[in-house]
Amino acid sequence: MDGILNVYKEKGYTSHDVVSILRRLSSQKKVGHTGTLDPEAEGVLPICFGKATKTVEYITGQDKQYKARLRLGITTTTEDHTGEIIEQKEVDYNPIKIEEALLSFIGEYQQIPPMYSAIKIKGKKLYELARQGKVVEREPRTVYIHRIEIIKWLPPWEVEFIVNCSKGTYIRTLCVDIGEKLGCGGHMSALMRTQVGDFQLNNSLTLEQIKEKIKTQPFDQLLMPIPVLFENYPKVYVRSSADKSLLNGHTIYAPGLDVERSRGLQEGIVGVYTSHGVFVGLYQSIQEQNQVGYKPVKILI
Repeated sequence: MDGILNVYKEKGYTSHDVVSILRRLSSQKKVGHTGTLDPEAEGVLPICFGKATKTVEYITGQDKQYKARLRLGITTTTEDHTGEIIEQKEVDYNPIKIEEALLSFIGEYQQIPPMYSAIKIKGKKLYELARQGKVVEREPRTVYIHRIEIIKWLPPWEVEFIVNCSKGTYIRTLCVDIGEKLGCGGHMSALMRTQVGDFQLNNSLTLEQIKEKIKTQPFDQLLMPIPVLFENYPKVYVRSSADKSLLNGHTIYAPGLDVERSRGLQEGIVGVYTSHGVFVGLYQSIQEQNQVGYKPVKILI
Protein backbone atom coordinates (compact mmCIF):
# COMPACT_ATOMS: atom_id res chain seq x y z
CA MET A 1 0.00 0.00 0.00
CA ASP A 2 1.73 3.15 -1.26
CA GLY A 3 0.35 6.66 -1.42
CA ILE A 4 -0.53 9.84 0.44
CA LEU A 5 -3.63 10.64 2.46
CA ASN A 6 -4.73 14.24 2.96
CA VAL A 7 -5.75 14.21 6.64
CA TYR A 8 -7.50 16.96 8.56
CA LYS A 9 -5.90 16.87 12.01
CA GLU A 10 -8.36 18.04 14.62
CA LYS A 11 -7.46 19.79 17.86
CA GLY A 12 -6.34 17.55 20.70
CA TYR A 13 -4.33 15.11 18.59
CA THR A 14 -0.56 15.21 18.18
CA SER A 15 0.77 14.49 14.69
CA HIS A 16 2.20 11.26 16.13
CA ASP A 17 -1.30 10.30 17.41
CA VAL A 18 -2.64 10.61 13.87
CA VAL A 19 0.15 8.39 12.50
CA SER A 20 -0.48 5.74 15.19
CA ILE A 21 -4.23 5.65 14.53
CA LEU A 22 -3.78 5.41 10.76
CA ARG A 23 -1.12 2.74 11.13
CA ARG A 24 -3.71 0.64 12.98
CA LEU A 25 -6.60 1.44 10.59
CA SER A 26 -4.52 0.64 7.50
CA SER A 27 -2.61 -2.35 8.94
CA GLN A 28 0.46 -0.68 7.44
CA LYS A 29 3.70 -0.41 9.40
CA LYS A 30 5.41 2.19 7.22
CA VAL A 31 3.48 5.41 7.90
CA GLY A 32 4.82 8.92 8.39
CA HIS A 33 3.57 12.51 8.66
CA THR A 34 4.87 15.47 6.69
CA GLY A 35 5.36 18.23 9.24
CA THR A 36 4.31 18.55 12.86
CA LEU A 37 1.13 20.37 13.79
CA ASP A 38 0.88 21.23 17.50
CA PRO A 39 -1.92 19.50 19.47
CA GLU A 40 -3.90 22.76 19.71
CA ALA A 41 -3.54 23.47 15.99
CA GLU A 42 -5.74 21.90 13.32
CA GLY A 43 -5.81 21.45 9.60
CA VAL A 44 -4.03 19.80 6.68
CA LEU A 45 -1.55 17.04 7.59
CA PRO A 46 -0.57 14.84 4.62
CA ILE A 47 0.26 11.28 5.77
CA CYS A 48 2.49 9.00 3.70
CA PHE A 49 2.14 5.22 3.43
CA GLY A 50 4.61 2.59 2.22
CA LYS A 51 7.02 3.82 -0.45
CA ALA A 52 5.42 7.26 -0.25
CA THR A 53 7.32 7.79 3.04
CA LYS A 54 10.32 8.45 0.77
CA THR A 55 8.51 11.60 -0.45
CA VAL A 56 8.15 13.24 2.99
CA GLU A 57 11.02 15.68 2.40
CA TYR A 58 9.42 16.87 -0.86
CA ILE A 59 6.07 17.55 0.82
CA THR A 60 7.56 19.24 3.89
CA GLY A 61 9.64 21.45 1.60
CA GLN A 62 6.58 22.93 -0.09
CA ASP A 63 4.99 26.28 0.71
CA LYS A 64 2.14 26.33 3.21
CA GLN A 65 -0.93 28.40 3.98
CA TYR A 66 -2.35 29.06 7.45
CA LYS A 67 -5.31 30.82 8.99
CA ALA A 68 -4.12 32.33 12.28
CA ARG A 69 -5.52 34.44 15.07
CA LEU A 70 -3.31 37.02 16.76
CA ARG A 71 -4.08 38.14 20.31
CA LEU A 72 -2.46 41.49 20.98
CA GLY A 73 -1.37 42.77 24.40
CA ILE A 74 -0.26 39.50 26.00
CA THR A 75 3.04 37.64 25.55
CA THR A 76 3.37 34.03 26.74
CA THR A 77 6.13 31.50 27.42
CA THR A 78 5.11 29.32 24.46
CA GLU A 79 4.18 32.15 22.04
CA ASP A 80 0.63 30.74 21.92
CA HIS A 81 -2.41 30.63 24.23
CA THR A 82 -1.26 27.46 26.03
CA GLY A 83 1.67 29.17 27.77
CA GLU A 84 1.96 31.18 30.94
CA ILE A 85 1.56 34.95 30.67
CA ILE A 86 4.88 36.80 30.71
CA GLU A 87 3.66 40.35 30.18
CA GLN A 88 0.45 42.24 29.56
CA LYS A 89 0.18 45.69 27.92
CA GLU A 90 -2.49 48.08 26.75
CA VAL A 91 -3.52 47.70 23.11
CA ASP A 92 -4.05 50.60 20.73
CA TYR A 93 -6.48 48.76 18.43
CA ASN A 94 -5.87 50.84 15.32
CA PRO A 95 -6.75 48.84 12.17
CA ILE A 96 -4.50 50.93 9.92
CA LYS A 97 -1.43 50.45 12.15
CA ILE A 98 -2.20 46.76 12.68
CA GLU A 99 -2.54 46.10 8.96
CA GLU A 100 0.67 48.04 8.24
CA ALA A 101 2.52 45.91 10.80
CA LEU A 102 1.26 42.64 9.31
CA LEU A 103 2.01 43.64 5.71
CA SER A 104 5.54 44.77 6.65
CA PHE A 105 6.50 41.09 7.08
CA ILE A 106 5.82 40.21 3.43
CA GLY A 107 9.04 39.12 1.73
CA GLU A 108 12.23 37.66 3.14
CA TYR A 109 12.18 37.58 6.92
CA GLN A 110 14.79 36.62 9.53
CA GLN A 111 12.93 34.58 12.14
CA ILE A 112 14.28 33.20 15.42
CA PRO A 113 12.67 29.79 16.07
CA PRO A 114 10.68 29.51 19.32
CA MET A 115 12.04 27.60 22.32
CA TYR A 116 8.92 25.43 22.20
CA SER A 117 9.80 23.73 18.91
CA ALA A 118 11.20 20.39 17.75
CA ILE A 119 14.41 21.92 16.40
CA LYS A 120 17.49 20.21 17.80
CA ILE A 121 20.51 22.00 19.24
CA LYS A 122 23.42 19.75 20.25
CA GLY A 123 21.16 16.70 20.03
CA LYS A 124 18.46 18.14 22.31
CA LYS A 125 15.02 19.25 21.13
CA LEU A 126 14.34 22.86 22.07
CA TYR A 127 11.00 22.08 23.70
CA GLU A 128 12.70 19.57 26.01
CA LEU A 129 15.11 22.29 27.17
CA ALA A 130 12.24 24.78 27.50
CA ARG A 131 10.33 22.41 29.78
CA GLN A 132 13.42 22.34 32.01
CA GLY A 133 13.26 26.12 32.21
CA LYS A 134 16.29 26.58 29.97
CA VAL A 135 16.60 29.18 27.24
CA VAL A 136 19.35 28.79 24.64
CA GLU A 137 20.48 31.11 21.89
CA ARG A 138 18.92 30.30 18.51
CA GLU A 139 20.24 31.43 15.17
CA PRO A 140 17.79 33.38 12.98
CA ARG A 141 16.51 31.49 9.96
CA THR A 142 15.56 32.98 6.63
CA VAL A 143 11.90 32.36 5.81
CA TYR A 144 9.67 33.93 3.19
CA ILE A 145 6.19 35.40 3.62
CA HIS A 146 4.43 35.42 0.25
CA ARG A 147 1.13 36.89 1.36
CA ILE A 148 -0.68 38.14 4.46
CA GLU A 149 -4.35 39.11 4.33
CA ILE A 150 -6.53 40.14 7.26
CA ILE A 151 -9.85 38.31 7.05
CA LYS A 152 -11.51 39.28 10.34
CA TRP A 153 -11.23 42.15 12.80
CA LEU A 154 -11.95 41.06 16.37
CA PRO A 155 -11.66 44.17 18.57
CA PRO A 156 -10.52 45.04 21.16
CA TRP A 157 -7.57 42.59 21.09
CA GLU A 158 -7.63 40.09 18.21
CA VAL A 159 -7.25 39.89 14.45
CA GLU A 160 -7.54 36.87 12.13
CA PHE A 161 -5.41 36.58 9.00
CA ILE A 162 -4.32 34.25 6.18
CA VAL A 163 -0.61 33.78 5.58
CA ASN A 164 1.17 32.01 2.71
CA CYS A 165 4.74 31.18 3.64
CA SER A 166 7.81 29.06 3.00
CA LYS A 167 8.85 25.88 4.74
CA GLY A 168 10.05 26.34 8.32
CA THR A 169 7.99 29.45 9.13
CA TYR A 170 6.67 29.51 12.70
CA ILE A 171 3.34 31.35 12.77
CA ARG A 172 3.54 31.64 16.57
CA THR A 173 6.76 33.58 16.21
CA LEU A 174 5.30 35.71 13.41
CA CYS A 175 2.47 36.69 15.78
CA VAL A 176 5.00 37.57 18.50
CA ASP A 177 7.05 39.65 16.05
CA ILE A 178 3.95 41.53 14.85
CA GLY A 179 3.04 42.27 18.48
CA GLU A 180 6.56 43.55 19.13
CA LYS A 181 6.38 45.78 16.07
CA LEU A 182 3.16 47.30 17.42
CA GLY A 183 4.77 47.81 20.82
CA CYS A 184 2.13 45.88 22.76
CA GLY A 185 3.31 42.29 22.38
CA GLY A 186 1.14 39.40 21.28
CA HIS A 187 0.74 35.67 20.86
CA MET A 188 -1.02 33.21 18.56
CA SER A 189 -4.45 32.31 19.93
CA ALA A 190 -5.57 29.90 17.16
CA LEU A 191 -4.06 28.17 14.12
CA MET A 192 -5.38 26.20 11.18
CA ARG A 193 -3.16 24.90 8.36
CA THR A 194 -5.24 25.27 5.22
CA GLN A 195 -2.76 24.12 2.55
CA VAL A 196 0.50 22.19 2.13
CA GLY A 197 1.68 22.46 -1.47
CA ASP A 198 -1.23 21.11 -3.51
CA PHE A 199 -2.92 19.47 -0.51
CA GLN A 200 -6.01 21.57 0.21
CA LEU A 201 -8.31 21.89 3.22
CA ASN A 202 -11.44 21.25 1.14
CA ASN A 203 -10.46 17.68 0.22
CA SER A 204 -8.90 16.62 3.53
CA LEU A 205 -10.50 13.93 5.71
CA THR A 206 -10.87 13.79 9.48
CA LEU A 207 -10.06 10.55 11.28
CA GLU A 208 -13.77 9.92 11.80
CA GLN A 209 -14.48 10.39 8.08
CA ILE A 210 -11.68 7.94 7.27
CA LYS A 211 -13.13 5.37 9.69
CA GLU A 212 -16.55 5.70 8.01
CA LYS A 213 -15.16 5.43 4.47
CA ILE A 214 -13.17 2.24 5.11
CA LYS A 215 -16.36 0.48 6.20
CA THR A 216 -17.40 0.39 2.53
CA GLN A 217 -14.12 0.64 0.56
CA PRO A 218 -10.53 -0.55 0.83
CA PHE A 219 -8.18 1.82 2.66
CA ASP A 220 -5.81 2.13 -0.31
CA GLN A 221 -8.59 3.69 -2.41
CA LEU A 222 -8.36 6.77 -0.19
CA LEU A 223 -4.69 7.33 -1.07
CA MET A 224 -3.32 9.68 -3.68
CA PRO A 225 -0.88 7.73 -5.89
CA ILE A 226 2.77 8.78 -5.61
CA PRO A 227 3.12 9.92 -9.28
CA VAL A 228 0.41 12.56 -8.78
CA LEU A 229 2.71 14.34 -6.33
CA PHE A 230 5.29 14.86 -9.08
CA GLU A 231 2.94 15.65 -11.99
CA ASN A 232 4.38 19.15 -12.36
CA TYR A 233 7.97 17.93 -12.79
CA PRO A 234 9.30 17.64 -16.38
CA LYS A 235 8.63 14.10 -17.69
CA VAL A 236 11.28 11.92 -19.28
CA TYR A 237 10.46 8.56 -20.89
CA VAL A 238 12.88 5.77 -21.77
CA ARG A 239 12.82 3.38 -24.70
CA SER A 240 11.82 -0.23 -24.08
CA SER A 241 15.47 -1.24 -24.48
CA ALA A 242 16.30 0.79 -21.34
CA ASP A 243 13.41 -0.39 -19.13
CA LYS A 244 15.42 -3.10 -17.38
CA SER A 245 18.35 -0.81 -16.69
CA LEU A 246 15.99 1.88 -15.38
CA LEU A 247 14.21 -0.54 -13.02
CA ASN A 248 17.60 -1.68 -11.71
CA GLY A 249 18.34 1.89 -10.61
CA HIS A 250 21.00 2.71 -13.19
CA THR A 251 21.82 6.07 -14.73
CA ILE A 252 20.12 6.34 -18.12
CA TYR A 253 21.98 7.88 -21.04
CA ALA A 254 20.73 9.46 -24.28
CA PRO A 255 20.58 6.26 -26.39
CA GLY A 256 18.02 4.82 -23.99
CA LEU A 257 15.83 7.95 -23.88
CA ASP A 258 12.68 8.47 -25.89
CA VAL A 259 13.54 12.09 -26.73
CA GLU A 260 10.49 12.72 -28.90
CA ARG A 261 8.01 11.47 -26.27
CA SER A 262 9.91 13.42 -23.59
CA ARG A 263 9.65 16.59 -25.71
CA GLY A 264 13.40 17.01 -25.80
CA LEU A 265 16.12 16.58 -23.20
CA GLN A 266 14.77 18.12 -19.99
CA GLU A 267 17.17 19.70 -17.50
CA GLY A 268 17.29 19.69 -13.70
CA ILE A 269 15.20 17.34 -11.57
CA VAL A 270 12.75 15.31 -13.66
CA GLY A 271 10.28 12.49 -13.25
CA VAL A 272 11.40 9.40 -15.19
CA TYR A 273 8.96 6.86 -16.65
CA THR A 274 9.32 3.45 -18.29
CA SER A 275 8.38 2.94 -21.91
CA HIS A 276 4.96 1.80 -20.61
CA GLY A 277 4.45 5.08 -18.73
CA VAL A 278 5.14 3.73 -15.22
CA PHE A 279 6.62 6.37 -12.91
CA VAL A 280 9.96 5.21 -11.48
CA GLY A 281 11.25 8.21 -9.54
CA LEU A 282 13.09 11.51 -9.58
CA TYR A 283 16.30 11.87 -11.56
CA GLN A 284 18.88 14.63 -12.07
CA SER A 285 20.07 15.56 -15.54
CA ILE A 286 23.83 15.08 -16.01
CA GLN A 287 26.47 15.43 -18.70
CA GLU A 288 29.45 13.07 -18.56
CA GLN A 289 32.11 12.81 -21.26
CA ASN A 290 29.83 14.38 -23.84
CA GLN A 291 27.02 12.02 -22.86
CA VAL A 292 23.72 13.42 -21.63
CA GLY A 293 21.75 11.34 -19.16
CA TYR A 294 19.75 11.15 -15.94
CA LYS A 295 21.05 9.97 -12.59
CA PRO A 296 18.64 8.60 -9.94
CA VAL A 297 17.89 10.90 -7.00
CA LYS A 298 14.91 9.10 -5.45
CA ILE A 299 13.60 5.73 -6.67
CA LEU A 300 9.91 5.41 -5.81
CA ILE A 301 8.84 2.19 -7.50
